[in-house]
Amino acid sequence: MAERSFLGDMLTTLFERRRSRASADDGRSIEDLCQALIDAEGEISGISHAQIILDRYASMDAPERLSFFEFLNSGLEIELGALEDAIGSYKASGSIEDYHRIGGLAEPRRQELLRRLNQPPGATLALVNMRADLLRAVAKNPELARTDLDFQHLLRSWFNRGFLVLRQISWETPASILEKIVEYEAVHAIKDWDDLRRRLYPQDRRCFAFFHPSMPDEPLIFVEVALTMKVPDSIQRVLANKREHREAHDTKVAVFYSISNCQSGLKGISFGNLLIKQVVSELQQELPSLETFVTLSPIPRLKEWLETNRTEPLADAFLRGAADPDAVRQAAADYLLTAKDAQGSPFDPVARFHLGNGAQIFAVHGAADLSENGLAQSGGAMVNYQYDLDLIEQNHERFVQEGEISMSPGFRAETANARKKRKLKAS
Repeated sequence: MAERSFLGDMLTTLFERRRSRASADDGRSIEDLCQALIDAEGEISGISHAQIILDRYASMDAPERLSFFEFLNSGLEIELGALEDAIGSYKASGSIEDYHRIGGLAEPRRQELLRRLNQPPGATLALVNMRADLLRAVAKNPELARTDLDFQHLLRSWFNRGFLVLRQISWETPASILEKIVEYEAVHAIKDWDDLRRRLYPQDRRCFAFFHPSMPDEPLIFVEVALTMKVPDSIQRVLANKREHREAHDTKVAVFYSISNCQSGLKGISFGNLLIKQVVSELQQELPSLETFVTLSPIPRLKEWLETNRTEPLADAFLRGAADPDAVRQAAADYLLTAKDAQGSPFDPVARFHLGNGAQIFAVHGAADLSENGLAQSGGAMVNYQYDLDLIEQNHERFVQEGEISMSPGFRAETANARKKRKLKAS
């Protein structure tokens, strides 16, 4: 094993040196290299060209990368004249050859370039990172959006559900991956290794992540799960240093309390819906005692909405006394049910995600997240979305077709009673 490892390291080193020399010796511009890659017919020469381009891109500064994206956007665009000629020929002939020509000409040449760039080892991650750079460029240069559409088109194909691998993250997972879990946690920051251990090691805690075969050491998205006896009403209790640990088979509720996307270059390519449903399936098989599956989710735009819409009935009460858990809870519940964006969808992005996946609002809590971020976003409010497996499809269809927000019976009754009390008080 040691000999094989030594030989592998030696061959890798030689390959890297050869690749580095090839990249340094090739005096062509990156634009010329891209044209050569598109025209390359041999597989070996194609891989070599692709690697040189990716190496060259990695060494560029921000202005050079912007220039590269502008070349992709304009220099490798659809050739409209040739496409119109092909359509005219096909109308006249109806031949399979002319039909084939239309298919080739209707696609921007940059799509074929990106496919060919995705040949060398590690190219997929390089292209995901390239798209992250492109997204930053699009923010200042909206005309690059059509190139981003081509990235999205290909990445959705490369990262479709058939390629994703679900892995449980545990304390025995390699440290290099655990470090990335700490880095990518986007909802409730992991303070240190002890904090991470509390989220992974006890029997009543789980963590699952999706990986792609071409990026085996890079999580795409992960979810942290707490196994409890009842639905929790605060993240403080879930993450408490000193809490009662339970055996997993003695629990009844699975709580998805943090979902983090890891790769900014995969923005717009959703894995969350599939991840939750697959984790539910895994947990059901392992722990038949589980009866309820809920989230404990942030309400990230609540305070922003109320500050912008001060005429909302509960806005003043919330903004004057965000420390009052009952005022916060009522304002949050009203916001989740009524606040809409320009398209008529829920204003809150987390709500859009879970409700669109077929979840229902189970309960809303004040003083649920007393962290600096939680207070800044929502005055400390959080919400449970329930994934009732018997109702998911029905809830999803009603949300998509009619915009209906599904609620648990208890939350529906509580909300109706609160509104009646406000009306009586106002009169």
